[in-house]
Amino acid sequence: MNKLSENNAAKYTVYLIVITFICRVLIAAYTGLGVGESYYFRGALNLNLSYFDQPPLFFWLGALSTKIFGLNALGLRLPSVLMFAGMTWLTFLITRLLFNAKSAFYAALLLNLSAVFTMPVACWFQPDAALMFFWLLSTYIIVKLLFTYNNGADFSRHSSKIYSLWLLTGLSMGLDILSKYHVLFLFAGVFLFIATNKNQRHWLRHPGPYLAVILSLVIAFPVIWWNYQNHWVSFVFQGARAGSAGKFKLHFDWFFRSIAGQAVWLLPWIWLPLVIQLVKSYKLRITSQAYSFIFWTSVLPLIFFTIVTLWSDLQYHFHWQAPGYMMLFIPLGYAVDQSISNVNSKSYRLTKRWINFSIYFTIIVVGVANLHMATGFWQSYGPKWVVQLGGGKWDPTMQGVDYNDLRDRYQKEGWLNNKKIFTGSTRWWLTGKIDWALRGQKPIVVFDEDPRNLAFLVDPKTLIGEDAIIIGQDHQASIDPNIKPFFDSVTQLPDIIIRRHGIEEMHLQVYYCKNFHVSKAPHDEFPVYRQLTGRPPFGK
Repeated sequence: MNKLSENNAAKYTVYLIVITFICRVLIAAYTGLGVGESYYFRGALNLNLSYFDQPPLFFWLGALSTKIFGLNALGLRLPSVLMFAGMTWLTFLITRLLFNAKSAFYAALLLNLSAVFTMPVACWFQPDAALMFFWLLSTYIIVKLLFTYNNGADFSRHSSKIYSLWLLTGLSMGLDILSKYHVLFLFAGVFLFIATNKNQRHWLRHPGPYLAVILSLVIAFPVIWWNYQNHWVSFVFQGARAGSAGKFKLHFDWFFRSIAGQAVWLLPWIWLPLVIQLVKSYKLRITSQAYSFIFWTSVLPLIFFTIVTLWSDLQYHFHWQAPGYMMLFIPLGYAVDQSISNVNSKSYRLTKRWINFSIYFTIIVVGVANLHMATGFWQSYGPKWVVQLGGGKWDPTMQGVDYNDLRDRYQKEGWLNNKKIFTGSTRWWLTGKIDWALRGQKPIVVFDEDPRNLAFLVDPKTLIGEDAIIIGQDHQASIDPNIKPFFDSVTQLPDIIIRRHGIEEMHLQVYYCKNFHVSKAPHDEFPVYRQLTGRPPFGK
């Protein structure tokens, strides 16, 4: 780092991007899909204008990528890996515009060291990479507009270049809406920054921002139209997550769990400096345009998704605040540069040790975790209690292992090629794992109140009279109420044993169900029943 300068910071950032890109390609190729990824994967096969719980862009990108690279883990994940490489470069560009090139390198480096960004966002088939890539692209264009071209001369403010940049902003923001609904916080944050800064307020009288908003809504039309056709189900589902789900009551345990989870996801020694930058941005928002911009574009998702946990159980969705934290890496990079610039200070030594520790920790932990996920070596060579810290019956890293033994069983029994047999489960996430193991070759049905997007992929009326293979993962209690009403008979067969490199890791229960039909007793709580009786799965 002693050799880092304003002249070579961009070169070192490119080195960082190339090295981390190669590592992530290997991780994406040699680890199995997680629960969420497996659930989402069928959306890349069934292209639509939008989907139940997410906008469509990352599904579309996954579909394009698998057409080129094949229906495999790398094919689905490669767009995320590429977009995170783009995120790293955009972080560098934005930080360089607001501060300087050395700060920009540190911001990009630290972004790659934070757990939630370096793996889930950067490697997995999820909407977050697209959300954050277009969030940063929009931010870069907006920063150029508001900081580089922000003078009062009419010829400049109304030049074709200014209008082009606002239209590019609208294009990027529209693609961000097609990525994830979090982008609403970026719209609001930019508006508040402009409205609260007298040097920027003139943009409220300029046509550019309004043209950008109109263009973004035009690009987002597929999401709006699909929701209109499906009783606004996506907006209702996501909006309900911020509700209290019954009688309003404060849950401070959920609140503190959320804060602790955010710290763990980001890594506590990186999370705390980011929080300090949030406080600093708030204090300097009046005197510094750069810090004011960072404050308004970071604070809204951080506050909103943390405060709602007081009454809404968001469970373990600690990554929902991530766009806000992402913006705070920009001033954190500047703070690191300021600390390291004074080689004789105590802060110089502490900051270098902090960075070195963060680098070593992330490399070692990510390396060991992914090696274990791919090989299961820890079950043979390490203490097993470590992989069972989650308190579950099975090693939690099995969520990132493909159930290839399940596919082998389907082939052995002849179920895979039997067109009169469909499959499913009583849980949406397990149905996703089954679906990925079979590569989408069988119709799938979720026999539960919460099938999510899987309810839109298959019309269960087309399966009436067929048999089904239902898979459970310690869900025996739900077989009688959820499965038996829809079949003439349900017979449990020998378990499917899931192995990882020859080591027995997990048992899945198997049920052969004969003659699928409409339940005689009403089960309006199940979307599958609603569909069988001629109604949409959700809504009226």
